Amino acid sequence: MSPADDDTTVRAAGCVLWRRAPWTGSPGVELCLVHRPKYDDWSHPKGKLKPGEDPLAGALREVAEETGYAAEPGTELPTVRYLANGRPKEVRYWAAAAGAGAFAPSDEVDRILWLAPDAARTRLTEPRDRDLVDALLTTRPDGNGH
Repeated sequence: MSPADDDTTVRAAGCVLWRRAPWTGSPGVELCLVHRPKYDDWSHPKGKLKPGEDPLAGALREVAEETGYAAEPGTELPTVRYLANGRPKEVRYWAAAAGAGAFAPSDEVDRILWLAPDAARTRLTEPRDRDLVDALLTTRPDGNGH
């Protein structure tokens, strides 16, 4: 039985949110990281799915809630599985281009940062989140492939 078939699995979804960098350089994108004061960590925007919610719809909802930005979904990225508070957790991710919006701090997310991929990789708290940076960059989200 896969974790997706187990009703104890926490299902979540999120995006590796990117935008064209204001500076020139390769790959020419910045990634949005969120700071969650509850955990004092830096991660990609993500959250638990509502019962019956489509994972992509949930990912886009979480991006809007946590960052204030609309997102245009692209390629699905690898699913991340791990234990959270002793329960299996499965997070589906998509590459997503940032659209219009503005960040407003909340109890859930008090800061965001737009960082070059190398800086984002360094800032991310969990190593599993760093792998998603590499997965995003293979999709070429710079206007040359998507």
